[in-house]
Formats: sequence, C-alpha cells, structure tokens
Amino acid sequence: MAAVAEEETVKKEEESFVTVNQEEDEYDSKDRVLQKYFLQEWNLVKSILDDIVSNGQVSDPSSVHKIRSILDKYQEQGQLLEPYLESIVSPLMYIVRSRTIELGVDSDEILEITKPICIIIYSLVTVCGYKTVIKFFPHQVSDLELAVALLEKCHHTSSATSLRQESTGEMEAKCVMLLWLYILVLVPFDISTVDTSIANNTKLNDLELAPLVLRILGFCKDYLSTAGPMRTMAGLVLSRLLTRPDMTKAFTRFVEWTHEVLSSVTEDVFHHFQLLGAVESLATIFKAGSRKLLLDVIPVVWNDTSTLYKSSTAARSPLLRKYLMKLTQRIGLTALPHRLPSWRYVGRSTSINVALNKTGQIDQGNYVVNDGSSNITQAIDVAQDEEDMDVPEIVEEIIEMLLSGLRDMDTVVRWSAAKGIGRITSRLTSSLAEDVLSSVSELFSPGEGDGSWHGGCLALAELARRGLLLPACLSKVVPFIVKALHYDVRRGPHSVGSHVRDAAAYVCWAFGRAYYHEEMKNILEQLAPHLLTVACYDREVNCRRAAAAAFQENVGRQGNYPHGIDIVNTADYFSLASRVNSYLDVAVFIAKFEGYLFPFVDDLLDRKICHWDKGLRELAAEALSSLVKYDPEYFANVVMEKLIPCTLSSDLCMRHGATLATGEVVLALHKCNYTLSSDKQKTLAGVVPSIEKARLYRGKGGEIMRAAVSRFIECISVFNITLTEKIKKSLLDTLNENLRHPNSQIQNAAVKALKYFVQAYLLVDDKVMGDVISKYLNMLNDPNVAARRGSALAIGVLPFKFLASRWRNVLLKLCSCCTIEEKPEDRDAEARVNAVKGLVAVCETLIKGRTDSVTSLMEEGDFSLFLLIKNEVMMTLFKALDDYSVDNRGDVGSWVREAALDGLEKCTYMLCKRDLACLSARPGKTSTESVKQQLTNDIVKNNQYFPLFDENLATCLIGGIVKQAVEKMDKLREAAANVLYRILYNQMVYIPHIPFRDKLEEIVPKEADAKWMVPTYSYPRFVQLLQVGCYSRHLLSGLVISIGGLQDSLKRVSLSALLDYLQGSITRECMFSGDILWILQQYKKHDRVIIPTLKTIEILFSKKIFLNLEAYMTTFCAGVLDSLAVELKGSKDFSKLYAGIALLGYVASVPDPINTRAFSHLLTFLGHRFPKIRKASAEQVYLVLLQNESLVGEDKIEKALEVVSETCWDGDMDTAKHKRIELCDFLGLDVGPVSKSSGDGASSKSSNKKQVDLDENASYSSLVDSSGF
Repeated sequence: MAAVAEEETVKKEEESFVTVNQEEDEYDSKDRVLQKYFLQEWNLVKSILDDIVSNGQVSDPSSVHKIRSILDKYQEQGQLLEPYLESIVSPLMYIVRSRTIELGVDSDEILEITKPICIIIYSLVTVCGYKTVIKFFPHQVSDLELAVALLEKCHHTSSATSLRQESTGEMEAKCVMLLWLYILVLVPFDISTVDTSIANNTKLNDLELAPLVLRILGFCKDYLSTAGPMRTMAGLVLSRLLTRPDMTKAFTRFVEWTHEVLSSVTEDVFHHFQLLGAVESLATIFKAGSRKLLLDVIPVVWNDTSTLYKSSTAARSPLLRKYLMKLTQRIGLTALPHRLPSWRYVGRSTSINVALNKTGQIDQGNYVVNDGSSNITQAIDVAQDEEDMDVPEIVEEIIEMLLSGLRDMDTVVRWSAAKGIGRITSRLTSSLAEDVLSSVSELFSPGEGDGSWHGGCLALAELARRGLLLPACLSKVVPFIVKALHYDVRRGPHSVGSHVRDAAAYVCWAFGRAYYHEEMKNILEQLAPHLLTVACYDREVNCRRAAAAAFQENVGRQGNYPHGIDIVNTADYFSLASRVNSYLDVAVFIAKFEGYLFPFVDDLLDRKICHWDKGLRELAAEALSSLVKYDPEYFANVVMEKLIPCTLSSDLCMRHGATLATGEVVLALHKCNYTLSSDKQKTLAGVVPSIEKARLYRGKGGEIMRAAVSRFIECISVFNITLTEKIKKSLLDTLNENLRHPNSQIQNAAVKALKYFVQAYLLVDDKVMGDVISKYLNMLNDPNVAARRGSALAIGVLPFKFLASRWRNVLLKLCSCCTIEEKPEDRDAEARVNAVKGLVAVCETLIKGRTDSVTSLMEEGDFSLFLLIKNEVMMTLFKALDDYSVDNRGDVGSWVREAALDGLEKCTYMLCKRDLACLSARPGKTSTESVKQQLTNDIVKNNQYFPLFDENLATCLIGGIVKQAVEKMDKLREAAANVLYRILYNQMVYIPHIPFRDKLEEIVPKEADAKWMVPTYSYPRFVQLLQVGCYSRHLLSGLVISIGGLQDSLKRVSLSALLDYLQGSITRECMFSGDILWILQQYKKHDRVIIPTLKTIEILFSKKIFLNLEAYMTTFCAGVLDSLAVELKGSKDFSKLYAGIALLGYVASVPDPINTRAFSHLLTFLGHRFPKIRKASAEQVYLVLLQNESLVGEDKIEKALEVVSETCWDGDMDTAKHKRIELCDFLGLDVGPVSKSSGDGASSKSSNKKQVDLDENASYSSLVDSSGF
C-alpha cells in the first residue's frame, strides 16, 4: 500500500508540474516560448546578429560559420526556424541594401560586406526553403537596379574552392541576389520606366529591350550553363521575368534561344549543363506563365522536347529525363483548359482551427465531410459540352511519353511522370481518364520489369490522391496492388522488388486518405492481411515500416476496424526495426486475431522458406513453428503435406527451407503435445534417406543442406519419431559424416542433433553404445583435423550411460588431445578448443550421472573420478592456459585459453561441491555458515577430511586467471575478470582456500557495471596483486606481454599502472626485480615472453626504477646479464638484439663493479655480423663512455670516444672487427673468444675447416628479406 501511495504522489507531482509549465507558457513572452520549444541556440545567434547589425558588417568570420553550423542541425525540421526568419533575414538584407547605397556598387569593399551575410541567408534558404525566406526580402522598386548591379559585380567573381566549409561567399552571394531579383522583377510597372539608363534616351526603339532586361537575361543565361544552385534560381528569375505582360519580345527571343540549345548536337560538359538549364527554365516558365502566352510556343517546344527525349543524350542523363518529364506535363497542362472535372471523387477534407492568440490551445479538428450525395460511388453524369471537349492531338503524345516515363530505369523520372499523369488526368473527361487508367494497368503485366511496376504504383497513388480513381474502379486495381505488395523477382544471387513493395504500400496509404469508410470497407478487408504480412515478414525494414504505416493510416481514417488499435500499437515503427522481432514477436501477436493466421502461413510457405537469403529461410522456418500453437491440426496435415515434397525440390533454396521448416514444425507440434499418425511419422522418417538417395549433399549447396538435415534430425529426435533400425543406422552415419566436415557450423549442428539422437534411439543397445564411443575415441587420433574437432564435441554430448564404463579412458584421451601436438603439421587450435570443451562437458555429465544413478559402479569409483578431475583434468586445463600458438590468423591459442578459463571455473565448482557434500555428511553442525567456516579454515580432524580443492590448487587457479586478466587481448582480459568475479561471489557454491581473498575482493568489487575490457579500468586494479607473493609472478608474466608488446595504447596504460604502483617504494622494487629474474629463468629461450620482458626492463631502466635498489642492485644486474648471455647467444631476432644491447648499455652505466662485465659483453657486439647491430652497439658504447667516467681512465676516454665515433661500424665487417680489437686492447679489456665467431656469440668453426670469406652483404640482405625488417 505504501508503494502504491508513493506512486500516486509522484504521478500527482508530475501532473502539477505539467500544468504549471502550461500556465507559464500561456502567460510567458513569445520570445521565451519560442526559445524553449524552437531554436534553442537563439541567444547565441541573436548576440552574433546584434554584433553584425551594430557594426554594419561581419567583423568576425568565424561567427558566420558558427551560425551556419547551428542552422545545419535543423535541416530535417526547418519549420522550427520559421518564427525567427523575420528577425534574422530583414536586418541582414537591410545591411546589404543600405551599405550598397552608402558605398556604391563600384566599391571593392561592398563584396567583402555582402558575401559573409549572404552565407547566413543562403544557409536559411537550404534549411527552410527559398519560398519562406524571400518573404522578408526588401522589395521596393528602386531596389531592382541595385540588385542587378550587385549581381553584375558578383557575376565576375569566381569561387576559390568548391568545398562548402571553406566557402568565402561568392556562390552564396550570387544565389541570394538571384532570389532577390526573383521578387523584384514583379514590380507593377513597366521595367523600361524603372531603368534609369534609358530615362533620358528617346532613341530607344519599341522593338528593342530595355538594357536592364538585357543584363538580367545575360546573367541568367550564363547561370543556366553552370552546375551549381544558380542554375535553378536563374530559371526562377526567368519564369517571373519572361511571363510579365511587357516581356513578350523577351519571351519570344528566349524560346528561340532554347530551341537552338535543344536542337544542338554538341556533346561536351558545358553543353550538357546548358541543356539542363534550358529545359529546367522552360519547365519553370510553363508552370508560372499564362496559357494565352504559352499556347503559341507549344508546337516548337514540344517538338524539341520529344526529339531530345528520344536522343542518346537523354538516355545517359537521369536528371535531364526528369526535367523533360516536368516540361512535358507542363506542356500538357497548358494545352488543356483548366477545369475541375465534376466526375472526380470528392474525398474527405480537414480543417483545424488554431487560436494561439486567444487561448494558447488547439481546438479539436473539425472534419468537413460531404453530404450523402458526395458518397455516391456511381459515375456522375456530366454536361454534354464536357463530353464533347476538344482534346488537342498533342495531349495523346504527351500522355504516351509520360507512360513511357513510368517505365524509366530511374526513380526520379518515374516519380515525375506519375505526378504528370495525375495532373493531366485531372483535366480530362471521364472516358479519357478511364483510358489512362487502362494504360497504367498495363504496366502491371507479368512481362513488365520492376521499373514499370514501381511507376504504375506511383501513378495509381497520384490518381487516388486527386480523386481520379473512382471507387468503382478499385476492384480492378486492388489485385495489382496485392501482387505489387509481394513483388520480389530473383536476379542471380539476389532479388529486386523492394522499391515496388514500398510503392505499393504508398498506394494503400493513399487509399486510406482518399476514400470514405463505405468505399474502403471491402477493399480494406482484402488489403489488411497482405499489408500486415509485408509489415511482419518483408526482408527490408523500409518496406515493413511502410506497410505498417499504410495499415495505421487506414485504421485511423476508416473507422472501427477489428483489433486495429491493438495491432497498430504492436506493429509500430520501432518494433519493426528488428527483423527477428518482427518475425517472432510481432507476427505471432497479430496471428492470434481472426483472419491473419492463414495468410501469414501462406506467405511463409510460398515466399519466405524458398527465399534466396539463407538467413531469412532459417528465420522463416522458426517463424512458421511459432504459429503452430494456434492451429496444430492444420499444420500437422495441410502444412506438412506441402513441405515434405519440397524437401526433394531441384531448387536449392526451396529444399533447404522446406527441410528446416519441416523440422521446426515437428518440434513445435511436440511442444504442443500433438501426436502424429503412424503414416505421418513414417513419411518424416524417410525424409533424410530420400535426400541422401537423391545425392543432394553434392555440388552447390551441399553444405547448407547438411546443416539443415542435422537440424531436422535433432527435431525428430526430440519428438521421438518412430524409426526403423536401418533408418537409425543411416541417420547416425549422416551425423558422423557431418561431424567430419571441416565447416564448423555443420559440425555444431551435427553435435546438437547427436545429443538428442543418442538419447532417443541408442540407449537400449549396449553393443551400439560401445561401438559409438569407440568410434569417437579413435577419431580423436584421426589425421583429418576436422574429424578430431567433431569427435571431441561429440563425446562431450554423449549421455552418462555411454561414458559410465569407460570414463577414465575417455577423460585421459581428451586430456591428451588438449595439449599442443608434437608434429607441426598435426597442430590445430580448433581441435584443442573442442577437446577442452568436450573434456569439461564429459566431467559434468559424469558427475550429474553419478548423482542421478543408483548403480554401485560409480559409487565405487566416485572419489577416483574427482581425484582424476583434480590431478589430470585441472592440470590439463592449466597447461591449456599456456597455449600461445600462432598461425597466419594470429593468436589462435587465445581460443584455447578462453575455453580453458571456462573449463577451470566449472571444474572448480565440481570439486567444491564434492567437498561441501563431504562436510555436510559429517556429524555435527551442518549449517551453511559452519560448513563454510570449516572449508575456509581447512579443519582436518582424525584424517577424516581431505579437501579436493586445496590452497595450492586455488593459488594456481587464481594465478592463471589474473595472468590472462593483464595480457594484451581485450576479449580475454574481460573473460578472465568475469571468471574471477563469479568465483569470488558465487551464490550457489562457496569457493574456499583462496589466498588473500580480501585483497582480491577489493580489486574485483561486487559491482555490476565493471568495465574490464577497458585497460584504464582493469590494469590499475590488477597491478596491485604484485605485492601478493603467491600471485605476483603469474601476474607479471602476463603484464610484461602488455608493456613490451607492439600495441602503443595498451603499452602506455599498462606501463603507467606499473609505474604508479612502484613509485617511491624500495620494497616493491626489490620484490618486483626478483619476480623479473624469475621470469627470465622460467621462460628461458621462450621469445614470446623473453623479448617483451627485456623491453620492459629497458623501459623501467629508462624511468630510473632500478637505480635505488642499493645492495640488491648487483644481484639483479648479475641475473640480467646471465640471462642476456644465454638469450643473445646466436640470436638472429633484431628486436631481441636491440633490447639486449640497450640493457647492456644501461647496466654498463651503473656505478657498480658489475658494469665492467656488461661493458665487455657490449663490446663483443661491435664485431657482430649484422651492420645494424654493430651500429646500435657503437651508439650504446659511446653513451656509456660519456655517462660512466669511472669505467675507463680519464686519459683513455677521449681516445676511446674518437675511435667509436670515427669508425663506420655499419661498413666493412673486417674493419669493424679490427677496430673492436684495437678498442679492447686500448681499454685493457679482454677481447674474449667471441671475437673468433663474428661477435654474435655463435660457436666457433672447427679448426680443421678452411675459413671462407662470406659475402656479408648477401647474407644481410637475405636476412632482411626473410624477416621483413
């Protein structure tokens, strides 16, 4: 009750808050309300505008780009800026006008003032549209010459760059000036009276145009030949200018010019853009001009248009064809008299009264509907003069061209043609309109392509929206729409038709908006199942959403539709975004309503299980099974009868989908507790043998059929279909073949099927069980790696009865398969991964079977099983944690390590459960806390309790996990940290004997949002375990891999965490140095660890970490030098040699007697056979001599430095050797035996072998080629 009361209180507070907000908005100022709900950055924009207005120009260029970036965010919702347009545009245009008058057009400064302002205005044009913005332009008569002069000045400047973000305003200034002219040319006076250049000129001929007009025409013709937005705006200016009553001569001359352009055969880029501009301007002129003006030029323009449309130039340019379609329909509209046909269907209209100025609230919408006479669906009698209307011959040609445009290959052309069909049909008689509809219907014939279907759908939508598709004709077109909703034509490995289905949904949407409920009632009953089928099962998300929107529109406008609201609420925009959710959730919900189940099933059977997309077929099979619960009888009889014959279809997609669907339906029937007849079970039992007999595994598609057959066997095994012994053997052989297949998906499917198959059919025969386990054990040694992979997984799913008699052999065999194979050609990481998974699965099966079994066999071997898990299985998994195999795919050993982590966690739970069970069975206290205390304290009394999971095992377990938690792979670090988290905080099984458990729980806190994959989160935590002796070496062996690795970002984070840990603590440094020496000894000659370790020591020396060890310094340096003597001897690895030489340089610079040994070792590399190594060694020797003056006497340092610096160490090898000997003699150091073996530590040649002068350059180049250095 308290919770309910609290909930009601919160709800009341929210309601009161909303009410207060509404009241504040009602009485608040307009500016504050606009800022709250519209342009949120208005304060910033207004401050910039105020600065521009006060200065009369843009003082800071960055402010222009700042405003443009703000405006660009509203590109999708430009209406939010409209309340501010007057406040932005009017002052800016006033500055342009006033400063031009003040400075004069001839001033060079005027463009610098105008261009930044025009950038802001043009940004508003791109967001809000030019029609909205130009309302706030100044439009005085005197501004006409001013705008022309400004445009003329801008016309002679060119943009320095075409990049929008680098624009300096040339293009924007031209566009704004053209838009300004667009409204100024409408001055209600003769332009010749406005032109001051002819005010005193009495010699101007009546046939001549005013100079001002000639200038405008000249600019516009130039811009019509450009590729930028000026072309469109120049066309707009011409449409206003040339359609003026006093511009007849100019219009005639322009038509003659366009005739020359359209008739020209020149094919270059300039002419192409000029052609686009001419056609676009003509289309704009025919849209704005009066019919009386345009009728005389129609023959010429139409002849040019039709000729150009058939040319190769138009065939190559979709944009040109689009403009030609626009021009064609405008010509047709001009040729036909304007009339509103009385025969058209008058649909619904809405009127919403808004009274913000009175109440601030929106009144309810009042729907203005026609009276009863408007709903009559029969044809309306028209007047005789309408039927006798004279239709020009040209109109028929125009309609033919528009119909051909509906077949165009480009959507923009089809869309323009569809609009043209709708507009022209609105001016025709009813009989001619029926002819147009008949022609449009021909586009839906089977022989037409997808473009025709798409264009036909767009045309029908336009006709419906304009009331030109009478209700009596709906029954004729609905079948076409239904076919279009499912249009999908296979084209090779894919299909086309999504645009057709989308357009068909648009037609249904248009129907809902255009017609009343009486006309749409029967139509909606036909369309609704198809719309919802597309909404749920279409492959493309845009088609699913379009169909759902069409259904929603019809439900909302057509009145009370059964279950419409429930369906609309479920099949919404967001729920249909996921294909899986649409198939398995939304469709299942809708199918429960009457009338939708069978259409859904038919669509899945007819179109989806045979779809070309493999993933869609699998999803369709699953979706079909999810509908079984609504009518199991129908699925068992009708659906199964359709599916089973299709499993042998010659079409791969069909037989694959049918096989999957049959299996899924069988499984769903089992879940519904439906019993199949014996005949039906017999038919199902013969499906797989029939597929094998038809050899459908071979050739193209064999792999996906194998996976489908495995899934089918799994489903019939769960159902426990009756099988004969012959079929059982056949199915087992099929699964065994699939287990040997190299495709991992097929193997996994076979393993899943085998798990249920053996439980259903093979548990009754001991001989069969023995043969199966023996076969799989032998396959573990098969030379075929695929067989080894599959058999390991197969053994893991075998039931307890298969393993009970041979469990020891099985476990030991799997343990041996988890280790890296001796022969390199036999090594396979996936086989080891599967062996680890199979090993853990067998252990789980044995323990679970022991718990469930009442036989004495496992009771006798109970303890021995757990000992084997502890001594063999756990040790094998620990070895698997050290699998760092690498091939051309990278660190494939990480797959084994990840599986081993999971296996160690599960085995730990097994052992701890056993220990807990033993303690619980002992007399005395048996509460959970007492048992946990005994486990923690490891109480052993009278030798009665010997824990399987002891402290040593716990230490190895946690050590192995934390090592993986600090290595270089993000995925593995996260997996290790999660395993450690579950071990520490497991609620079901308490894991005892973990050393320093409190410290671990501090490092791995009990929080849900831990980001272990993020290095900056994980490394600073885990590095704290370096102070815990039992974990420090494990952790450091993984940490050096990250610090000394190649990944810079990981190196920085891990090194930073280590330095923070070591900072200012001598004790930690001493402990750390000892662990470093242990790693150098433990991983001797293992370059995977040694090289990163050497690099780590080098980095720490450079950070001056080991310089404060004092007495322990000699021991540490001696250990490092001992390791370097072993690791660098005979090495050809450049990274190891470089790191070793750098370390020798650091040790030689230490003020300690050990430095002489390091310096002597460093000098040996001056005679190395690789020039780069000699040069690197010389650099280190030079630095050592400069830094450690006590190493060599003062009288010898200068001479030694001179020898080192003047010798070309990467030159001739013999010269380098002599210089090294000379330097050693001079410094009084022993040359050593290394000098006889090229200075690289390699063993010397036998004395009786003749010395041969090797080509040093050849050997070095070959090394470089092989190492990629």
